[in-house]
Formats: sequence, structure tokens, C-alpha cells
Amino acid sequence: MTENATVTLSESAARRIREIVSAEAGKSALRVSVEGGGCSGFSYKFDLADQPAEDDIVLEKDDAKVLIDQVSLVYMAGSEIDFVDNLMGQAFQIRNPNAVASCGCGTSFSV
Repeated sequence: MTENATVTLSESAARRIREIVSAEAGKSALRVSVEGGGCSGFSYKFDLADQPAEDDIVLEKDDAKVLIDQVSLVYMAGSEIDFVDNLMGQAFQIRNPNAVASCGCGTSFSV
């Protein structure tokens, strides 16, 4: 497990991750992964995890942890994970410079 500076975590995302994890017994981190599918080819998946897998990258900011597997990291390099709360709702958003197209849902993209 290593810390990888190519994916960053905003302060609002770190704050929200701490809130979510503290309310879930036995969970210590947010897992972010990239899966095939979605309306633009790939989609982000968010889960809570109790511990990192052997090949996970562990991002930490202000006592918040994010786990990303090595395969997903290839698609997310240079991204920022953010949390937005606006008139459209609350959601984690990933600002991914590798995405050449994305869908209106905000969780689907293509490279």
C-alpha cells in the first residue's frame, strides 16, 4: 500500500467521507473503483470498506481514507475526488482529466 499523489481528495470530500464512515460500524474507508458499463463506457463505483486490499492505493486527507485498486487507478490518474452539495443534490464527483466524454449522471465517462 502506498500513497499516490496523482489522485487528490478535496476538503469537502474528506469531510463527507469522515461523516459517512463514522456512522458505519466496522467501516474505515471509501472505496472508489472504475467498472465497465454505464452510458459512456465506464462508470465510477463507491463502496465502504473495512480495510484495504493488498494491491490498493490508500489516499488519506484529514483522517479520511480512500481506497483505489491498481486497475482503476490507471483510469483515474490526475483526478480529483470532490463532494458537492448544491441545488441538484449531494454527490461525490470525480474531475477526471482523462475522460473525453461524460454523461449527465456524472458517474459515467469514456477515455
